[in-house]
Amino acid sequence: MSAVHPRHRLDDLLTHGVRLSVLAALDSVEKAEFALVRDVVEVSDSVLSKQVALLEAAGYVQVDKGKVGRRPRTWLSITPSGATAYREHLRALRDIAAQDVSRLAVPPA
Repeated sequence: MSAVHPRHRLDDLLTHGVRLSVLAALDSVEKAEFALVRDVVEVSDSVLSKQVALLEAAGYVQVDKGKVGRRPRTWLSITPSGATAYREHLRALRDIAAQDVSRLAVPPA
């Protein structure tokens, strides 16, 4: 029995909970303000910034900076490749969770 169907592989970048949570937060919206994502994911600015930089470098997240009035703002959005990676990662997790390993278990003594 294979661990995961070859088409459904875990994405190493998304095995980190914060990065997975960022993509989950962005998957259903066009874009979100950095502070909102920070609050949803429940991390500090510095932690989110570091993880977003990794996601951006991988092409999974787009970062746009601008101003609202005089205040600087940062908006995050998931890219098409980020959305694909996120959904494939979730599919792999579901495949792992759905595996029937009972036939491999050792019967009780």
